[in-house]
Amino acid sequence: MQNASAEVLKLKSVLDLGAAEEFLLTVRQRLETTDELRLDASAVKIITTPCIQIILSAVKNSSGVSVVLPSEEFSSAFADLGLSFPQTEQIELPPPAAGEPADTQPIQPIANDAAPAQLLPDPDQPEAAAMAKRILTIDDSKTIRDMLKMTLVDAGFEVLQAVDGQDGVEVMDREQVDLVITDINMPKMNGYEVVRHLRNIPALKGLPILVLTTESDTDKKNLAREAGATGWMVKPFDPERLVATVRKVIP
Repeated sequence: MQNASAEVLKLKSVLDLGAAEEFLLTVRQRLETTDELRLDASAVKIITTPCIQIILSAVKNSSGVSVVLPSEEFSSAFADLGLSFPQTEQIELPPPAAGEPADTQPIQPIANDAAPAQLLPDPDQPEAAAMAKRILTIDDSKTIRDMLKMTLVDAGFEVLQAVDGQDGVEVMDREQVDLVITDINMPKMNGYEVVRHLRNIPALKGLPILVLTTESDTDKKNLAREAGATGWMVKPFDPERLVATVRKVIP
């Protein structure tokens, strides 16, 4: 039986892009003051990819975070991405606030059942130590950049960030990195253009480049392969699988 004094965070009915950064900050603040944080998803009607990513990362990165009473819409959003909520033991929720109905139902932590990351060529490289390796992440979503940085820094990597494709190219002009992780759909220069640009630089022909995007279409994967990408992962990413993939392809 879990600790009944665990803190509960009631999720809003609409978890859209505008709510993502506020939600991320709130989760971080709550985790500083409690060992167990339960995300009450009973009222959620709309949830977008950035918030799905935050919830997935929070649950995967902390054993003290779980999801309580997911609404049908909440569960469907995760199911559409290959994520499910396995049934767990019955627990007692904290006493409700005055005027709120009591409710005792199972806690259902998120599990990621999606297919593992797809490496475009099948690299035959040994797993490398994470410490001191530098990774550049290129994404126009601040939330995704923050999620990537949190996951990769926790795994021991140094992380540089770029806010779009052009910014990423400019960072690469002045910095040396061991791996690039880039989004596809970005302003100024898209991910395919970034990959092609980097592959045209002789010194970077062997640099691992992972594409991280909401796109999962086979034709777009082929475009990434033809451009020179090393691997492809679909958002929202599973933190554990992301780190495992990074360690597999990083020199």
